[in-house]
Amino acid sequence: MTFELLFGIGLIAIGAFSSGSFSIPFGKTRNWAWENYWLIYSLFAYVIVPLGACYVFCPGFMNVLSGVPAQILGWIFLLGIIYGICNLTFGLSLRYLGLSLGFSLSLGLMMILGTIIPPAIDGRLNILLQQSGGTMLMVGLLIAAVGIALSGYAGYRKDKGAGPEANPELNFGKGLVLVFFVGITGASQALGIEQGMGISSALVASGIDPLFQTLPVFFVLFSGSFLATALWCLFLSKKNNNLKAFVKTKDIAVASNYLYCGLAGFLWFVNFIFYGMGKSRMGEFSFTAWGILMSLTIVFATLWGLYRGEWKAADIKTKAWMYAGLVVLVAASFIIGMSGGE
Repeated sequence: MTFELLFGIGLIAIGAFSSGSFSIPFGKTRNWAWENYWLIYSLFAYVIVPLGACYVFCPGFMNVLSGVPAQILGWIFLLGIIYGICNLTFGLSLRYLGLSLGFSLSLGLMMILGTIIPPAIDGRLNILLQQSGGTMLMVGLLIAAVGIALSGYAGYRKDKGAGPEANPELNFGKGLVLVFFVGITGASQALGIEQGMGISSALVASGIDPLFQTLPVFFVLFSGSFLATALWCLFLSKKNNNLKAFVKTKDIAVASNYLYCGLAGFLWFVNFIFYGMGKSRMGEFSFTAWGILMSLTIVFATLWGLYRGEWKAADIKTKAWMYAGLVVLVAASFIIGMSGGE
């Protein structure tokens, strides 16, 4: 493994930690329904923080975007809308499955499909499969699938054995249906990022630091995500008579809810800043970065679930399954990362 690949994996790991941590501040919000805190989180995650990052790290990015064909921008924006629908469903999957199991299953499917579909479309996967790295990539994805299965089984055992202490909202059946939808539609995010490679190249040519070449692509992509999210959350807020909660809540200052949701949005997008930096170090087959990000995000989300006491009531055997899943996922992330350099 070259230093560049190792450095790239390290940057992606930092992003994965941020991604696996983003939902923690939601626990600090008070008297807000899901549609309230998810909308404000999305405003920061999809619009405010990405736009701010673009102005800080990519000065002049609007001039580059103005020269991109409308068809390309529209396609990326549409993929962002699809991802917004996916992420809405992901939020519900966390509600029904818990943090550990929800992240493991949802991101696991996103990892496999998001790693394979974009390069299969542009032809890079076929090129890699003709090299030794192709075999390594397939092995890495297979090992990751095993790790996901181990983590998922551990989460299932945990929730099944929780008894009266279980979260009353947990529902494995509903959560599983949502997970399949998230996994399928979630590949749109990786596809949108790869579709923006031409934009990234133009940004580098304009003098932007290659480490931040992906940020404007994220902004276009997630603008579509915010549109889908805003429409749905505002609809739910009106339906459930929660619109007034955005300006007034019982017993507490509403500003603290905005603060915590803003922090969640910041943590979520910081993930993509580091992911973009790491991806820029992965060479020709940079699509392998997606598998690394998803694998390590599952690891960090599971560790946060452990810290928050989600596994407190689990028996030793269940925890052993969980730790085995984490070890396998970490190993898979390095194998996937090495595949691009072979």
